[in-house]
Amino acid sequence: MKRYLPHSIGLAVMFATLAYGLTQRFWFNWVFWTMFVVSLGLGSLFIVAIGHLLGARWTIPMRRVPERTASLVLLAAALLIFGLFGLTSIYPWTQPAQDLSHIVADKTPWLNVPFFAIRTLLCIAAWVASYKMFTGLSLQQDASADPRLTLRMRRYAPAFLALFAVTLTVIAFDWISSLEPEWYSDIFGVYFFAGLFLAALAFTTLGVLRLKDQGRLPGVTGDHLHNLGVLMFAFTVFWSYIAFAQYMLIWYGNLPEEIVWYQQRIGGPWNAVVAILVLSRFIIPFFALATYDAKHDVTRLRWVSWTILAGHAVDLYWLIMPSFSDTPALSWPEAGAALFFIALIVSWTASASRMGADMPTGDPFIKAGLDYKQ
Repeated sequence: MKRYLPHSIGLAVMFATLAYGLTQRFWFNWVFWTMFVVSLGLGSLFIVAIGHLLGARWTIPMRRVPERTASLVLLAAALLIFGLFGLTSIYPWTQPAQDLSHIVADKTPWLNVPFFAIRTLLCIAAWVASYKMFTGLSLQQDASADPRLTLRMRRYAPAFLALFAVTLTVIAFDWISSLEPEWYSDIFGVYFFAGLFLAALAFTTLGVLRLKDQGRLPGVTGDHLHNLGVLMFAFTVFWSYIAFAQYMLIWYGNLPEEIVWYQQRIGGPWNAVVAILVLSRFIIPFFALATYDAKHDVTRLRWVSWTILAGHAVDLYWLIMPSFSDTPALSWPEAGAALFFIALIVSWTASASRMGADMPTGDPFIKAGLDYKQ
C-alpha cells in the first residue's frame, strides 16, 4: 500500500488543479512531464539501437538496462494520447482562424488538431513496434541463444534510426515548439535530441551502477563505466554547442518572430532558471568529467548523472513553462505533478527491472563484451 501512496497523493493534487479551474496549468505540467518520460524511453531505445548498429560489444553486458528503460515508450504512448485531449487548452494554433496571426495562419495545413493527432499516433506506433522488435528479440535470444536474432536486430537498427530522426523531430516541433507557433528554429530537433540522449545516458549509468551495487553485473568493469562517462562528457559538449548555435543564429538574424521566444526566457525572473540550466547542463558535468580518472570514479559518475537528469528537467521546464507564465510557476500544482510522475517513473522502471536476465546472456558476443579492455 505504501508503494502507491506517492502516486495517489500526486494524482490527487494534479487533478485538484482541474477542480479549481486551473486546466491550462494542468496541461502544461502534463506536457512537461510527458516530454521527460519520452526522453528517457526513446533515448534508451536509441542507445540500444546504436549499440546494434555499430556492433559496440562493450555495450552488450549493460544492454539490458536501456532495454528495460526503453519500456517507458509504452508509458509515453499513453501519456501522449491522453495529452491530445488538452490541445485546445494550451496550443494557440487550435484557436479559430480569425484569431490567429498571419504567420500562424499560414501554418494551419500542418498545425491542425486532426493532422497533429495522426502524426503523434504514427510516432507512437513506430516507437512501440521498434521497442517490441529490439527487446522482444533480445529476450527471446536469452532462451534460444540464436545468433540469427542478433543479425535481425542489427539489420533493423538503420531503419529505426531513420524513424527515430523523423519522429523525434516531429514530437519536438509539435509538442514543444508549437507552444509558440510564430517561433521557428531549424535545429530545434537536434537540440531536443542532444538533451534526450544525454538524459538517457545518465539514466542508464545510474541503472548500471545500481545493479553493480547489488552484485548483479559482476562482469562490468571500470572500462565499461569509463565509456559511459566519455559519452556523457561528449554529449554535454554537444548539447552546449547546439544550444549556443541556436541562440547565436537567432540573435544574429534578429527577426521579431524569432527573438521574442528568447526574450520570454532570458531576463527578469527567468535569469535564475537560465543560471541553473547552464550550471547543471554544462559547467558541472563538463568539469566533473574532464579528466580520465573521473570517468572511472563510481561516486562521481553517480552524482554527475543525477545532475544531468535534473538539468534535463530544468531544460524542459525552461522550454515549456514560459509559454504559460511570465514568471517561473512553482507551486502546489507543480509539486503534485512532480510527485505523481516521479513515483510513476520509479515504479515503472522497478517493475521493468524484473524483465529478463540482467545481461543478454544469449547474445553470441557477450563474452567479447565482458572481456572488453580499453
